[in-house]
Amino acid sequence: MPSEPNARVLAGFLDYLRIEKGLARLSLTAYTTDISQFAEFLEKKKRLLLTARRNDVREFLQQLFSHQVDGRSVGRKLSALRHLYRYLLLDKRIDLDPTLNIESPRQWKVLPKSLARDEVEATLASRTVSAEQARGSKDAALALRDRAMLELLYAGALRVSELVTAAMEDLKLESGYMLVRGKGDKERIVPLGKPAQDALTAYLRSARPVLSISRSRTIAKNTEGATFRNSPLLFIARGGRKLTRQRVWQMVGEASAASGRHASPHMLRHSCATHMVENGADLRTVQTILGHSDISTTQVYTHLALDRLRSVYQKHHPRAKRSC
Repeated sequence: MPSEPNARVLAGFLDYLRIEKGLARLSLTAYTTDISQFAEFLEKKKRLLLTARRNDVREFLQQLFSHQVDGRSVGRKLSALRHLYRYLLLDKRIDLDPTLNIESPRQWKVLPKSLARDEVEATLASRTVSAEQARGSKDAALALRDRAMLELLYAGALRVSELVTAAMEDLKLESGYMLVRGKGDKERIVPLGKPAQDALTAYLRSARPVLSISRSRTIAKNTEGATFRNSPLLFIARGGRKLTRQRVWQMVGEASAASGRHASPHMLRHSCATHMVENGADLRTVQTILGHSDISTTQVYTHLALDRLRSVYQKHHPRAKRSC
């Protein structure tokens, strides 16, 4: 029965392995460990071993990879699940095998770490400041600049090196896009959503002029004078100086504390790609946004794309079968 407890399913399988297959105690212990781990994973999703779906198996394996479990161990756990579900299928206790057509772990690539959408929102909100505040305070101006950089890192999946070398002339706010110069001097066009456009507009209007001011002191007269350093770079540090990559990494880490996780600029880049694929973007589009010269680099997101494709198919195709 589908409601049969996991413990009873596992106990029956172990009896089968011990009596009919004659497996040794150590082998039975390994099977117990691997299947129990999958059962615990399922329980968090309020699912049982008898009701597991193919997507559950994929997510379980992906979680193992993300926790730095080596490929051989992942392969062993998948093999244990294959044996379990083959036994259950032959015993007519399930109709479909959720391990069917699961790729070998050797073919898997670990998905880069990314933030959940609410974590991204919390990170962005940590640098919220009004344009009026920015006009009279360098600290507020820095917060406005940081918000614009965070929005751009997430909206356009920029690398840190691309962010700190971006020029004023590369930004086409009126048209809603930006020219990004990536690895190997390759250029790509990155669309900008309204939040990114608004943040960049506020930064350019109210914060960048404040940060461009360079204080110079005439020692003889002991007086100070303000001059403007006209930098061609889009993002600048205090006094119009060039922004370093280290400072951007530090800023993102500080901003992400509001989300409860420590993030990096690269995590915002991968969050952009992950959320696009989850929302239905095809890999070619994501490849263009990320600036990958080879689609094989983007194929690390293949499993997300397949899950999305399967979900849409099952929802809309009149002959779609029940998910397994």
